[in-house]
Amino acid sequence: MTSWQIVRIVAGCFILLSLALGMPGSPLFVDQWWLAFTAFVGVNLLQSGITKWCLMESILRKLGVRAGN
Repeated sequence: MTSWQIVRIVAGCFILLSLALGMPGSPLFVDQWWLAFTAFVGVNLLQSGITKWCLMESILRKLGVRAGN
């Protein structure tokens, strides 16, 4: 698996988890402030798409994960 695939899988899991924890109708609801984490992940995805730089991908590459195409 390449670094960009891992970044997108982790981002997707974070978004789904924070939505489950932040939506009042969810059986896992904790607090609506979890939706701020959803926004944080979205902003980071937007930033990495515009700047073509992602901190998590840089960290994964330093850990030896293969870079994507």
